[in-house]
Amino acid sequence: MTTILLLFGILISTTVEFTGAQSVGVCYGANGDNLPSRQEVVDLYKSKGISRMRIYDQDEEALQALRGSNIEVILGVPNDKLQSLTDAGAANDWVNKYVKAYSDVKIKYIAVGNEVPPGDAAAGSVLPAMRNIQNAISSANLQGQIKVSLAIKTSLVANPYPPENGVFSDEARSYITPIVDFLKSNGAPLLANVYTYFAHVDDPQHNSLNYALFTQQEKNDAGYQNLFDAILDGVYAALEKAGTPDMKVVVSESGWPSAGGDAANVQNAESYYKNLIQHVKGGTPKRPNGPIETYLFAMFDENRKPDPETERNFGLFRPDKSAKYQINFN
Repeated sequence: MTTILLLFGILISTTVEFTGAQSVGVCYGANGDNLPSRQEVVDLYKSKGISRMRIYDQDEEALQALRGSNIEVILGVPNDKLQSLTDAGAANDWVNKYVKAYSDVKIKYIAVGNEVPPGDAAAGSVLPAMRNIQNAISSANLQGQIKVSLAIKTSLVANPYPPENGVFSDEARSYITPIVDFLKSNGAPLLANVYTYFAHVDDPQHNSLNYALFTQQEKNDAGYQNLFDAILDGVYAALEKAGTPDMKVVVSESGWPSAGGDAANVQNAESYYKNLIQHVKGGTPKRPNGPIETYLFAMFDENRKPDPETERNFGLFRPDKSAKYQINFN
């Protein structure tokens, strides 16, 4: 009987991993010392039932390890490569080398840039690079399989409270509006990095710890019980005002540091990740039909990251692959 139950439990977890019902993935960065090999990392994802991964550059060793793994991937174009991909030939070469050559890797999205600010030198390269990557993807007949997008900071949204007042800021509007029009024309989602941690430490008076950790018991005067939903619905409100009311938002990063700053400790981080995993099985007040596709940040602590210290302490696992928290990713 015990054997049957154990076998049945394994069958359930396997089904969750590969049916696509799971809404949670994990971001994988390698900016740290003594991290496991790429193959060990992919094996760890599989052993924990994590069926989605975000990588931040064209890491061929990681792509090689992902072959045949059935793990869905967000493949990143680093910000320092954006300008080169404004050349159509270079973009075609990039797709040939890092996408077509890995046909047995389940690349789901290509994130053309990460958190590029509107006034940044690279900002003018984002949309041309996206167009060139999209054209190369379409030429390879992969447009139905892979969506081209970018990952934004939610600080592009002004007037975020109440969330229904969210609108892209004056500074961001001329930058982001043609980008979301491009996403709409290709049926692609917008990727957004959503951090209640930073919103809490920046304004603890209005964004209490309980509100940020999903542990607040009552709804506030705007009808929100947690900060994650409020931030995400602010993005949805901004998209509505930009003429794209039906666009999906994928949460391409969300996490909480275990050390290095105010409210950054193991207890709060574990609470955040556990509550987030459960919460994104549903939706938000503005978009109640879940799940919310969400990528936890991040797989490992990355000790080579620059200050602030919190940046080095977002890992779910230690370099020896031991778990920092007791988390069920399903």
